[in-house]
Amino acid sequence: MNNCKAVEVAKNIYWVGAVDWSMRNFHGYETTRGTSYNAYLILDEKVTLIDTAKINFAEELLARISSVIDPAKIDVIISSHVEPDHSGALREVAALAPSAEIITTNPNGVKGLTARYGDLNYKPVKAGDSISIGARTLQFVPTPMLHWPDSMVTYCPEEKILFSNDAFGQHFATSVRFDDENDLDTVFFEAKKYYANILMPFGKQAQTALKALGNLEINLIATGHGVIWRKNISKIVDCYKKWSAGEVAERAVVVFDSMWHSTKILAQTITEAFAQRGIPAAYYDIKATPTSDIVTDIFTSKYLAVGSPTINNQMMPTIAGFLCYLKGLRPVNHKGFAFGSYGWGGQSIAQVEDELKSAGVEIILDKIKIANLPTSQQLDDITKQILAI
Repeated sequence: MNNCKAVEVAKNIYWVGAVDWSMRNFHGYETTRGTSYNAYLILDEKVTLIDTAKINFAEELLARISSVIDPAKIDVIISSHVEPDHSGALREVAALAPSAEIITTNPNGVKGLTARYGDLNYKPVKAGDSISIGARTLQFVPTPMLHWPDSMVTYCPEEKILFSNDAFGQHFATSVRFDDENDLDTVFFEAKKYYANILMPFGKQAQTALKALGNLEINLIATGHGVIWRKNISKIVDCYKKWSAGEVAERAVVVFDSMWHSTKILAQTITEAFAQRGIPAAYYDIKATPTSDIVTDIFTSKYLAVGSPTINNQMMPTIAGFLCYLKGLRPVNHKGFAFGSYGWGGQSIAQVEDELKSAGVEIILDKIKIANLPTSQQLDDITKQILAI
């Protein structure tokens, strides 16, 4: 029997979610610090549950709810997002509270939940809708494509709490619930990583959501993953404004794989050349660093250089996978180029350049393509080219 307890985050409002300490991969995003599936229970005339948890953690969720109230007394369930890390235990909760009304967006939330869990007691809502649960009101703000069509946030004006679902979240497992109870550098890194690897393609939608939330007084941001924001709300909102606008810094990221060290030598030379030009540069061997960490750095860096040797007339599979991942995130305001070595074919460098173009990167330097080992003169020429960018 699970002995997990709820955590009160405001008067008669409880965190009743689950902590996934062991998760290390979320759809290709390396979650090196685990995650949490946050759900919130509000005790009022109508007992309200906001979100559930991944199905594997249904027992933990129900134990936390039961530490406060019999789950059968839940009157309202709000499903902010159909994705199973938020809605996975919905059927289990609904079975214990069969008369509970399940609020979701119209039409995407209803369609998605019905497809996954069958025809339960759904009540669709749209922008501007609200409900009274007693002393409190809950207002619904759809945030489509942040990051699914059904996504929405819920605002409680009496408590000034924004239940933000995926917005402002982090894949971060922690035993304490609030931002200021954790190391802030870690929290902000994980918030940036979360945005870069999940929300980056949806910058315009994020800006629309920020505009819709702009006039709200917010004392707590109760996220769907990671910590609850209470002390650094303005800072994380400012970060989202910058991130959603695609702001990049004068910084370079060099990513490569190598077979016999020639492409590695090129990567080292390129990194040093950027540094000589006064542009801080990060050097990533694709085999040594998780792709999602590299993407987090690329996200706010203006320059990107990607290198691969040629194997069987193709780029290295590691680089192909990295570029496929990057292309799906659709980065903006980036400038870059391709580089690499080869023994006889050399097709990989053009392939890398084509993939960078497809990802939206502006090519600013012709392909650096070196046969076998680079000479000192060739390395000097590469340095001069980068100093002239």
